[in-house]
Amino acid sequence: QVQLVESGGGLVQAGGSLRLSCAASGRTFSSYAMGWFRQAPGKEREFVASVSWSGGSTYYADSVKGRFTISRDNAKNTVYLQMNSLKPEDTAVYYCAADRRSTVVVGTPDYWGQGTQVTVSS
Repeated sequence: QVQLVESGGGLVQAGGSLRLSCAASGRTFSSYAMGWFRQAPGKEREFVASVSWSGGSTYYADSVKGRFTISRDNAKNTVYLQMNSLKPEDTAVYYCAADRRSTVVVGTPDYWGQGTQVTVSS
């Protein structure tokens, strides 16, 4: 079982940057694909980015390609989401997630963090 705790959310102006962190604990963290999802008010939760267990393979939603970077440090049991060139439409609650059934891409996550609010003002 994995427990995930996000941090780093906040309020920024359009064009600014934030770095989200997800601290993980559990017995098999290093073997799980990890990812980030987000949910804006009135909308469904959507995929943002994922990273393979080794950190060598990443995948991004088209809406964030070129602006967001996902990475992981298994030695620190931490996953990161660097968000640059933020836009108002990036405003959402961001959730860290783990997929125990995949080592490459997050499909349907098994574990979720509590979420952290990111608000981007114009």
